[in-house]
Amino acid sequence: MSGIQMLSLAIARVTGIGSGSASLSKLKDTNESSSSLPDDDVTSPASLRLASMPGSTNGGALMLEVKEVGCAKAKGQPIFSDVSFNVYEGDVVMLQGKSGSGKSTLLKCLAHLNLYDGEILYRGRIPQSYGIPKYRTRVLYVPQRPSLLPGTPRDFLNTILSFNSLSPKPNHHKSGLRRSGAESFDPHTEPILVAKEWGIDEELWDRTWSNLSGGEGQRIALAVAVGLQSADVLLLDEPTSALDADASVTIEQYLTKAVRSKDGGLSAIVWITHSPEQGGRVGTRFLRISEGSVHEENADGGV
Repeated sequence: MSGIQMLSLAIARVTGIGSGSASLSKLKDTNESSSSLPDDDVTSPASLRLASMPGSTNGGALMLEVKEVGCAKAKGQPIFSDVSFNVYEGDVVMLQGKSGSGKSTLLKCLAHLNLYDGEILYRGRIPQSYGIPKYRTRVLYVPQRPSLLPGTPRDFLNTILSFNSLSPKPNHHKSGLRRSGAESFDPHTEPILVAKEWGIDEELWDRTWSNLSGGEGQRIALAVAVGLQSADVLLLDEPTSALDADASVTIEQYLTKAVRSKDGGLSAIVWITHSPEQGGRVGTRFLRISEGSVHEENADGGV
């Protein structure tokens, strides 16, 4: 198993992979594909389609296509249905809605962590064509509560790196995810240094996840996700909900700078938030999930 697959499967464990109506055995069946991810320099016809489709505003390449997707707790108990939207390069899509409306479930569907009806395409291809573990490291879900992970953050990072096959997304050595002044990428230290920029001292990496505060755990989990530099699309489940205003703004600025970079780094984010103020600071597009459906809004909440 590769390092990036370890990251994917660890996140799957935290999120309760296959919950709801999804069966774990069916999800396992999709994990065996060994198809390679395409080089970023070789784009599929779908990824070459620019932002002429509804919802696009920035002219970026098409990253995710969500087509009539639905998910249910059990037969006859839909959480949402017939959800369709696109995510383009350069998008920071803010996903909003009441607690329990299905926001986290939708992100898990995008990451192929829940079974769903309908179709989701990444760069014009179904997730299975990449191999599901590899797909999940490119379309990467970051959970809200990493405290459910076992051991310490350093244990987690070392376990990932022990597989010796972790590789950053092509061209990430030039990406907006590079720390200022950094000259080379080292996966053993990059997440730790990213977290340090966010106010996390290195000694916290040796505490168990359960002994970290909510804000410390959130920052470390996010630092691992971005520091390993494999993600193309980040799926963030309230990543700053336990942080104070200053810490939230620091992370917001880091991530939005990365998305706006055009030199091969992070391409897009889908970001759950309950804060209209945060949405106004970082969002380029706004989706609201309500009564089992999703619609696009303006920044002020108008349709």
